[in-house]
Amino acid sequence: MDFSLSPRATDLRDRVRAFVDTEVEPVEADLHAEILARRESGGDPWTPSPVVKDLQAKARAQGLWNLFLPKEHAGRYAADFGTDGGEGLSNVDYAPVAEVMGRSALAPLVFNSNAPDTGNMEVLLRYGSPEQQREWLEPMLDARIRSAFCMTEPEVASSDATNMAATAVIEGDEVVVNGRKWFSTGIGNPECKIIVFMGLSDPDADRHSRHTMVLVPRDAPGVTVERMLSTMGYYDEPLGHGEVSFTDVRVPVTNILLGPGRAYEIAQGRLGPGRVHHCMRAIGLAERSLQLACERALSRTAFGKPIAKLGGNLERIADARIAINRSRLLVMHAAWLLDQGLSREALSAVSEIKVEVPNMALDVIDLAIQLHGGGGMTHDFPLAAAWVGARSLRLADGPDEVHRSVVGRIELGKHQ
Repeated sequence: MDFSLSPRATDLRDRVRAFVDTEVEPVEADLHAEILARRESGGDPWTPSPVVKDLQAKARAQGLWNLFLPKEHAGRYAADFGTDGGEGLSNVDYAPVAEVMGRSALAPLVFNSNAPDTGNMEVLLRYGSPEQQREWLEPMLDARIRSAFCMTEPEVASSDATNMAATAVIEGDEVVVNGRKWFSTGIGNPECKIIVFMGLSDPDADRHSRHTMVLVPRDAPGVTVERMLSTMGYYDEPLGHGEVSFTDVRVPVTNILLGPGRAYEIAQGRLGPGRVHHCMRAIGLAERSLQLACERALSRTAFGKPIAKLGGNLERIADARIAINRSRLLVMHAAWLLDQGLSREALSAVSEIKVEVPNMALDVIDLAIQLHGGGGMTHDFPLAAAWVGARSLRLADGPDEVHRSVVGRIELGKHQ
């Protein structure tokens, strides 16, 4: 593998980094403070600030829009929806761009490259009908609407996707949806208009053919957001994670994605590149945290010395640099395997990074918090929220234990 970046990837990474540094980071703290103030005063913290729309318009004008679109699909939408260059990026080329976006919790939304919308858009790109794409994909590419992904359930161990008990039963020319989902990311945003729902449709089929994915409009009768969920006290406005009930929700069979019983197939296709995106953003988060840690350690003194030179901190900073670089190489390798179509090799590599990167990020963020002292745990710095985000990633898109199991089985298989 050639680890050097292509000229286009280098250019986009540098332009996105400049935009994040000059446009996003200077307003990020004020936006978070505004959301917190609205929440504490009993106001509405979910409606996105006009500042976000202004930043999106600037990013789009600079061609920094929908950069997540894969090569095989980007050209079709370039003219209408502003994809830079039009031909799309490989996983290897997009990885460093995602890393730079990951430096800021706000940046992915600004570039229309945030989860779960990117994953849902890729589902519609790969598996949606032309009618589904016109109705839902194109407005999402244009950032006129947002979306949610409803898979995880409160009553079953959702790390095993075949456990899903909520139902999507075909009755004539309709699909009847019932059940309860939670940690439905994106559901809190008032611009959320469409839900990708995974439900049990044939309990007697093979365990990987029992479930169906269906598109459910957010305003369909019977769809109720029961509550918004916090993650260790954070609500992740303006997207959020909600608990959603579906009671006799009826949608046309034309809202089924790909076909009945093919949800597991879609989920696997959705998660591979998405995990690379998550991991590269987490590396960006770790990079920013290390930067803050170094700046703090050099600017504060204790016992007559800079904090950087106390208590083994110099060695801890060095270990953080080594860990970030190691993780980046692992992710780039996984991205390269996906680009080469080496699916079996990529299966292990993607699971490896899904274990490695969030744990690495947690260690680096924890170092930064420690070097900031008590302030690192407050809203005055982005570190506490960063830690919660990285900790959540050890569960999202499959917990560590599942991914370690995948890697272990593949490794044992080489010797059987």
